[in-house]
Amino acid sequence: MAASLGTGNKKSVNVELNIVPFIDLMSCLTAFLLVTAVWVNIADLQTKPAGRARDQLVEPPDDPKLSVLIGPDDIWIGVSRVDNFQRIPKLASGYDWTAFEASLRDQKASAFFNDKTDIEVAANSTSAQPVAYESLIAAMDVAKRAGFTDVGIADPNSLSARPSL
Repeated sequence: MAASLGTGNKKSVNVELNIVPFIDLMSCLTAFLLVTAVWVNIADLQTKPAGRARDQLVEPPDDPKLSVLIGPDDIWIGVSRVDNFQRIPKLASGYDWTAFEASLRDQKASAFFNDKTDIEVAANSTSAQPVAYESLIAAMDVAKRAGFTDVGIADPNSLSARPSL
């Protein structure tokens, strides 16, 4: 019992809806969804918390752990249980990533770490002397290239091997 608008007739109304704009909108949204889903999976960085809790008093672990502390002026690489620390000073152009990678490869080749894949990385950043976030990510990338695939981000005070600064 539909009526045509503007007329007094009580005939059936046959209205055709234009769904082309709706299809255009849905195709754009579908393409956007697919592209962003790929970006989300590509930008995924697998990390895990490392170190020990700040207030926790524990015995040092039986197996040594490799710790990296990125400071504003240098990078420290330390081995727990041995208290062996290596300092890589910052160059005028920035951190010496080649020396850092060479040192990590030497540690990976040692008897302590040849079968291990975990490493702790921390940044000693303060408001007076900040460490750029890109430096922390670059250190994690270098550690992965050196063969340490299980990179853990730790609080600087909870590193297993922490140099006295």
